Amino acid sequence: MEPDLFTAAAEERAEKDPTGRPLAVRMRPRTLDDVVGQRHVLRPGSPLRRLVGEGGGGPAGPSSVILWGPPGTGKTTLAYVVSQATDKRFVELSAITAGVKEVRSVIEGARRSSGAYGKDTVLFLDEIHRFSKAQQDSLLPAVENRWVTLIAATTENPHFSVISPLLSRSLLLTLEPLTEDDLRALLRRAVADERGLGGAVTLPDDTQAHLLRIAGGDARRALTALEAGAGAALAKGEKEIGLATLEEAVDRAAVRYDRDGDQHYDVASAFIKSIRGSDVDAALHYLARMVEAGEDPRFIARRLMISASEDIGLADPTALPTAVAAAQAVAMIGFPEAAITLGHATIALALAPKSNAAVVAIGEAQADVRAGLAGPVPAHLRDSHYKGAEKLGHGQGYQYPHDLPGGIAAQRYAPDTVHGKRYYRPTTHGAEARYGEVLDRVRRRLTEE
Repeated sequence: MEPDLFTAAAEERAEKDPTGRPLAVRMRPRTLDDVVGQRHVLRPGSPLRRLVGEGGGGPAGPSSVILWGPPGTGKTTLAYVVSQATDKRFVELSAITAGVKEVRSVIEGARRSSGAYGKDTVLFLDEIHRFSKAQQDSLLPAVENRWVTLIAATTENPHFSVISPLLSRSLLLTLEPLTEDDLRALLRRAVADERGLGGAVTLPDDTQAHLLRIAGGDARRALTALEAGAGAALAKGEKEIGLATLEEAVDRAAVRYDRDGDQHYDVASAFIKSIRGSDVDAALHYLARMVEAGEDPRFIARRLMISASEDIGLADPTALPTAVAAAQAVAMIGFPEAAITLGHATIALALAPKSNAAVVAIGEAQADVRAGLAGPVPAHLRDSHYKGAEKLGHGQGYQYPHDLPGGIAAQRYAPDTVHGKRYYRPTTHGAEARYGEVLDRVRRRLTEE
């Protein structure tokens, strides 16, 4: 944003008393090398590095970029670093408050600056997805003619929220949620750095772990919670941000959950057993504990797929497709929205009619095979498509079911060793009751030899 009297006064006050600004603002990196995470968009020669003058000049100028990513991944931070490091004129607008008039004013100012002083303009536009089509259209001439180099930030998918002509004239850079290692480094830097807490407090491992859970990949959320916890500790005269103090400060209880220990297995076990027992409320409670503890959503989705076959089976044939669809959705969207999808699937499975007939059936069949009951395949079922099979008697006497009334041939399929075995015993629960009636009819027909 271009300086005015009020902005200059605010900046002067901030210089005299930096603690008056939020910790997340004070800890903003000064250079691209200080940025935590997002290494894939900060490689040498990347568009952002060229915007700050790295990599030399040449006939190919820096491109306009659209930064797309979840909140707290560094979109505004990257724009701020560019504003500090570039020798270009830097102007900031927010799509929440700016309109076409303000955009046109910036563009006109950029043209004057370029013509009169030879100074290029970088325009940072936050929340670009909030701009209407007409407002985005007003940017096109400036971006196309490079009167401004645009840095636009959005949390929405630009393919749906940004007009195609503007998207085609910009490079789309996708930012990723910060990893726990990224956030851990950020928290430690904020505790020790003079711009941050300056070592006024310490951060124990259990409190740090809770901060990482709270953050959910969002740097701003992590630093805001850290600042609240530090303020509460110092107000009590404590030099350590204890877990209880942090919980009080952020009003969010820590979930005792070790993803590599007993809690991981105990909570997951209770989750599945609650679904099996049709207690939807208990199942949702254990799901919430796993989600809040930062459990891998793919692990939860895998457990739901297993439960759909192990505990529901053909009592509700839609259970497995629901669980599989949830797993696919989770892989595509991730947290926090994945919690909704996992909740959807959990409710469906918990309230579905239950049957373990499928798991019992395959278990008994496997047990017989392991016990050696794997006799030769009946001759009429063997492959008869290769030369010489007929001489061996393979396929002789086989009846093609589709040629017969009812589509069932009264012939033997199982080896002699397990002939007459009944592995699948359907329950009368839900849709499986229909399978029981069908199975009785089919088995009677098969034995009419």
